[in-house]
Amino acid sequence: MTTIPLNFQKNGLRFDYQPNVQNPVWKGSLDSIAFDNEGIKSKLLNLELPCYFVRKQGQLGVTNEGYLVEPNNDKSEIIDTITAVPPLVPQQLGDPSFQTFHGVKYAYAAGAMANGIASEELVITLGKEKILSSFGAAGLVPERIEKAIHRIQEALPNAPYAFNLIHSPSENAIEQGAVNLYLKYGVTTVEASAFLNLTTNIVYYRAAGLSLNCENQIEIKNKIIAKISRVEVATKFLQPAPEKFLKLLVSQGLITQLQAKLAAQVPMADDITVEADSGGHTDNRSLVCLLPSILRLRDEIQEKYNYKTSVRIGAAGGIGTPQSTLAAFIMGAAYVVTGSVNQSCIEAGASVHTKNLLAQADMTDVMMAPAADMFEMGVKLQVLKRGTLFPMRSQKLFEFYKAYNSIDEIPKIDREELEKQVFRKSLDEVWQDTVAYFSQRDPEQITRADNNPKRKMALIFRWYLGLSSRWSNFGELGREMDYQIWCSPAIGAFNNWVKGSYLAEPNNRRVVDVADHIMTGAAYLYRLQNLKLQGICMPVQYWQYYPKFNN
Repeated sequence: MTTIPLNFQKNGLRFDYQPNVQNPVWKGSLDSIAFDNEGIKSKLLNLELPCYFVRKQGQLGVTNEGYLVEPNNDKSEIIDTITAVPPLVPQQLGDPSFQTFHGVKYAYAAGAMANGIASEELVITLGKEKILSSFGAAGLVPERIEKAIHRIQEALPNAPYAFNLIHSPSENAIEQGAVNLYLKYGVTTVEASAFLNLTTNIVYYRAAGLSLNCENQIEIKNKIIAKISRVEVATKFLQPAPEKFLKLLVSQGLITQLQAKLAAQVPMADDITVEADSGGHTDNRSLVCLLPSILRLRDEIQEKYNYKTSVRIGAAGGIGTPQSTLAAFIMGAAYVVTGSVNQSCIEAGASVHTKNLLAQADMTDVMMAPAADMFEMGVKLQVLKRGTLFPMRSQKLFEFYKAYNSIDEIPKIDREELEKQVFRKSLDEVWQDTVAYFSQRDPEQITRADNNPKRKMALIFRWYLGLSSRWSNFGELGREMDYQIWCSPAIGAFNNWVKGSYLAEPNNRRVVDVADHIMTGAAYLYRLQNLKLQGICMPVQYWQYYPKFNN
């Protein structure tokens, strides 16, 4: 008999035993014991109550009722007590400080998906259930972001939400404009993504929210969740803001001397999401390799700076099932972040056609394709290849960009093919559309391209790369084969998991249900793992958690 933990208590649930009692005995109603497979699994799924394992006449049974007492050694017991496990609810998974800091019920968040795929409706729906979600602001014009801020803040005056801040190395005005909007309207949590280095913009956001409270302690108003996939980038967010940026911001009158001083004492991020093999921008890293490396790096930097609160490290990329979620938590993740699985949900800002394609995808139905925002740098992102020609067509554009210095150098036959099959209009017309677009968004882009034919070619190609994701979101008729759909193998794993359940149908997929089932399933599997460590190996049929209505 293994030793059972003593006096476990969390989230108002209590599991008591007598101290110093070896081999305690279960007492309770025999009618509460389940001996059949269905009944035993039902008891195991009752995560808010303890599970007692007993044996009656050689048959294993499980109950959530009764209590443990000291054995009386009278040999009259008709029930043998095997072991017991305490309550284990989804709220117990991960780092509880994540829940406290962000005011959420789970160590779980829905990550940003650009162009408003992580829509206002998605953020609001999750926020009302105290689940953190980040609005997909990347790729949107300032007016659209401003509209989203107003709607989300009105709907969630006291509930959690975040906004994406994407690094824009080719369009600094866009990044700067987003920061100015967030500061203007009091957006106090941003999810920073695709950063290759720190910029004055993100340092400004961080430092502008620092102050001292009445107890002379540093108050952090502007929270940053940094999404990273490289050690060198993680290092920058784990350290305080660079002095050169702080001095510049002080000289420009954007922050005070006090704020600069405080910024030198806190890390750039409160949370760092380790992004493995994810949809969209990704380095296709393995989570089991990357997460331990970043955890160790965090510990080394924490030892150096001795922050009052250590930076939490979360996991993203490939999170789409209870098993992957539990694996991340067991490896040490403070929280998990989902992405691709949410895009197939009702609340996501994607078209019905796109959601149907996602609901049919397998793990192998993805590939890498050129990214619109970092096209010239050769940066790629992960997209769906099933049901669309976008990955192949966009790769062809990048090959032309590498091979030629201007549109005029492209052979006539290839140019005609591009105009007919890809752009469906002349390249001159595409350029006029591009000028009109950037004249409102970032006029400097056009100025820089006027005397640079290769840059002009890049902007023309980016017209297709940029619009293809919007066609997918809005369901542009006739352009289905050009839809750019960001996703990772997680969508295939999710589809395999929910096959045969109500979540198999995209019309039934709701983001709150997905979050609840993923976290509940992870807690259930964790309970089985705890039993396994005590020598109770449940049969294979118990190791599957299937989503059910009103579970």
